[in-house]
Amino acid sequence: MTFKYGIDRLDVNIVNAIADGSVKAHLCQEASDKVNKSRQNVDKMASSDKAIYGINTGFGPLCDTQISPEETHLLQKNLLITHAVGVGDPIAKPISKLMLITKVHALSQGFSGIRLDVIQRMLAFIDLDLIPVVPEQGSVGASGDLAPLSHLFLPLIGEGEFWQNGEVVPAAPLLSEHGLEPLELHAKEGLALINGTQFILSHAITALTKMRYLLDLADVTGAMSIEGMQGSESPFRAELHEIRAFEGNVEVAKRMRRFFNGSENMAAHQGCDRVQDPYSLRCIPQVHGASRNAYYHLKEMAEIEMNSVTDNPIVVSEEEAISGGGFHGQPLAMVLDYASIAASELGNISDRRCYLLLEGLHGLPRLLTSSGGLNSGMMIPQYATAALVTENKSLCFPPSADSVPTSMGQEDHVSMGSISGRKLNQILGNIEKIFAIELMYAAQAIEFRRPNKCSDLIEQNLKVIRAKVAKLEEDRLLKPDIDAMITLVKTQAFTVN
Repeated sequence: MTFKYGIDRLDVNIVNAIADGSVKAHLCQEASDKVNKSRQNVDKMASSDKAIYGINTGFGPLCDTQISPEETHLLQKNLLITHAVGVGDPIAKPISKLMLITKVHALSQGFSGIRLDVIQRMLAFIDLDLIPVVPEQGSVGASGDLAPLSHLFLPLIGEGEFWQNGEVVPAAPLLSEHGLEPLELHAKEGLALINGTQFILSHAITALTKMRYLLDLADVTGAMSIEGMQGSESPFRAELHEIRAFEGNVEVAKRMRRFFNGSENMAAHQGCDRVQDPYSLRCIPQVHGASRNAYYHLKEMAEIEMNSVTDNPIVVSEEEAISGGGFHGQPLAMVLDYASIAASELGNISDRRCYLLLEGLHGLPRLLTSSGGLNSGMMIPQYATAALVTENKSLCFPPSADSVPTSMGQEDHVSMGSISGRKLNQILGNIEKIFAIELMYAAQAIEFRRPNKCSDLIEQNLKVIRAKVAKLEEDRLLKPDIDAMITLVKTQAFTVN
């Protein structure tokens, strides 16, 4: 499969495939023609006596200051340099690469007035794995991600830094090594480069990719805990969910039924006298399902954004460039905050199941050890899940609900979506650790249900756990076990479908 920038439609799978090299992407003639036509329109407007924002004027509060054609090149260079004021640690290299890919796609649609040479240089960066270093903090998410995008494109003019073998190195020597001369930016090009939502978007793509697996793993983890508690499978019956048919709920219930298919352990529940299980077990379709619904919403919005043009102004003819707000990050910021709450809830209910497994109910020993007193068993790892849950709750404050005016009031409402994207990924990282501990607990609980066998999928995942973490017989240092479980989750070692 090949992908045509500016012509074909991106989705989460395709953009990740371009990033990992499994899908080849190129600029076709149709897209090149659109880019060239848009550039010709800008050249005409740049030489006009009429003030046209971003083409022959200053920026932000200086939008009423007209710039002469002779000063245009310096203006564009100054734009990148003065806006590259990001702070903090660099974002991960793969996120910077996603920023490049999504920016190329946006610019290649022929509404940005940028020269073909500039896009081709960006493609060369992708092909040569020359990925710029971008600080994680400094964007307010309106006028787009100005600071991060400025850092992303400093190497175009011979400034900034690249990643090389995990280290941060100056861009200029690497450009020289590859025979690449710094570019001189023309009218509007600096503005086209740094206006946009690619920082927010690339964090959304990263989160969606991780969250998709974690949603599936949440169901598997919950199913294993139900096996360990020898709970009921009746809350997952199709009849119950057909009459409240939220998409996520229906899907989770269907998955849970499949996970219990053929389980001897679940069949043994039929002989017990329990009327119902606690909410953390029987409400899994409602809670996990609601989080899935939030994921679907974020995915829909992110895929609209990755196929959109988000710089400003937009070149619509040889005489007109419309100045609007297509760079404003609010559409993504709000759904990222929604997804943060949804991800956090996966951790909340997982922690409750961890606590439940320790209580010594329904045939399980307290603290999941048969020799309690001398041994603390699995008591303490739940402290970690409790701490992580509270940390996630603190990360759920919605940055999109805040706005701090910038640019002398010209940018008087901003989205703060960059913070929303970063926080969602922090929450997901904590969820990986919470699930790792619940999986360890569930595996220990299932040991006390032997010789009953679980379903094939559950048994397969138990083997994955036991290859790294032995059953706890007597107290031992659990930190290596927890670390091994976290690695299994992070590397997506579990079968989830």
